[in-house]
Amino acid sequence: MQALALDLRRKNTQIGFVPTMGFLHKGHLRLMARARQLVGNNGVVVASVFVNPTQFGPAEDYSTYPRDLARDARLCREAGVDIMFVPTAAQMYPKQGRKEFSTFVVEEKLSRSMEGLSRPTHFRGVTTVVAKLFNLVLPTVAVFGAKDWQQAMIVRRMVADLNFPVRIVVAPTVREPDGLAMSSRNQYLSQDERRQATILWRAICRAKEIVRSASKPVSAHLLKQELAMLISTQPAAQVDYIEFFQSDTLDPLEEVEPGAHIAMAVRIGRTRLIDNAKL
Repeated sequence: MQALALDLRRKNTQIGFVPTMGFLHKGHLRLMARARQLVGNNGVVVASVFVNPTQFGPAEDYSTYPRDLARDARLCREAGVDIMFVPTAAQMYPKQGRKEFSTFVVEEKLSRSMEGLSRPTHFRGVTTVVAKLFNLVLPTVAVFGAKDWQQAMIVRRMVADLNFPVRIVVAPTVREPDGLAMSSRNQYLSQDERRQATILWRAICRAKEIVRSASKPVSAHLLKQELAMLISTQPAAQVDYIEFFQSDTLDPLEEVEPGAHIAMAVRIGRTRLIDNAKL
């Protein structure tokens, strides 16, 4: 992959990159379409499929994370992807002799809140694998989805801090008709849980309604309480966190006004879902 990318860059070919963990859905395909738009028909679009073990905690779903490589390959072809890069865990993280993997990339500010608190080793795994993928694919531009907003901001910070020569584009979240953000983990939900899962989007819409109709800034603490009560009306739902913050810095807010960002993680049964939006 790296040799191919070096050859493309020597020819001044633009490379658009979409990193994924596979089990692709319409949200991923929208990212691929955006990458094509950015590099044009003369550019090359690369999509990686790699379920990254270092971003999963010991009690998380690495072994059961949905995988369907044949389906992913078909969808990539249909989406116009030029190169599908599918490394193995053994290739990405060697464990033999002098080649044993022991270097990680750690972002130390933006990764401390929200997902970073709930999943302490998660972002170390994300930044490390994205750095490796950037060095292998050598993209001109990489496209990430806004559903994982904190992740996108951390990658953007890593790129700026470490001078990666790649432009980061964050594409809008793609939603189902009822508002649920598209996610590979949605397939874990039972039919009843799938119905209840819309509470994340309904809570975001309620927050927008409250903030936009208020005559003055709204207390973040009180708004969190109201949204938690709304979410608790669904018997399978359990709030992990609800946070309000500045979109780019992720700095937490005590008072919420239009333009602030909301993010939440909610368990629906055994499935943990995340969502976010600008208010």
